[in-house]
Amino acid sequence: MVNPSEVAQFTSPASSVTPAPIALRLRHLTRRFGDFVAVNNLNLEVRRGSFLGFLGPNGAGKSTTIKMVTGLLAPSQGQIEILDRDLEAEPIAVKRLIGVVPEDLNLFDRLTGAEYLTFVGRMHELERHVIAERTAELLHVMELEEKPKALIIEYSHGMRKKISLAAALIHNPQVLFLDEPFEGVDAVAARVIKNLLERMRERGVTIFLTSHILEIVERLCTDIAIINHGRLIVSGPLDELRAQAGTNLEDYFVNLVGGERPLADTLSWIG
Repeated sequence: MVNPSEVAQFTSPASSVTPAPIALRLRHLTRRFGDFVAVNNLNLEVRRGSFLGFLGPNGAGKSTTIKMVTGLLAPSQGQIEILDRDLEAEPIAVKRLIGVVPEDLNLFDRLTGAEYLTFVGRMHELERHVIAERTAELLHVMELEEKPKALIIEYSHGMRKKISLAAALIHNPQVLFLDEPFEGVDAVAARVIKNLLERMRERGVTIFLTSHILEIVERLCTDIAIINHGRLIVSGPLDELRAQAGTNLEDYFVNLVGGERPLADTLSWIG
């Protein structure tokens, strides 16, 4: 088991290629709730154009981190920079550059999908014809155009995830934050979301993803960072990490965050 206070950094061999600039930089990021420290002195850099899987067990501090870096929760201390802008000093400017799919989908349930995307587009001060064009395209890509008059309250969980992602994309963000976008989503909706995210990364969008589905992380992500008990344990390129660890991501993750309890220790009647 790795000591959480010891952070391993996986770095590539020396290369003549100039590293990509930093999209997200966290310095000593900390969040306390009374005496409980949810995120503890987190230092992390995410390069532009990368797809980061931000992993950890339940209660590790993943959602708290995303809420801080997207301006939904103030940190107790530390600094957040997105695309060379300080979030605390320039919150509006930063939020124009990012898209967010939060864990809790607080949508306007009494609007249709098109009305909701129009509202979000207006909030980002997009021109009306741009909003109309992008709304039509997003509803088509997300397979939400078949029932144009349906209210969001009538949507399934998967449909709500897709309309939330559409809203996060309508203003063409440069950095995208996704908190468990595949949770409770069926295979068809998951395929739509995965294909869209791959296209976004090909266009140079930086993506920051939390997910408990490690198979999806292995397929989509270029880099990973793992936290436990609010502390960063490891970060680096996924391919390099797997090569050095000599195992798959699931086995590595389970061993890193505390190991696997034998079934007999949990259920005495099962041998």
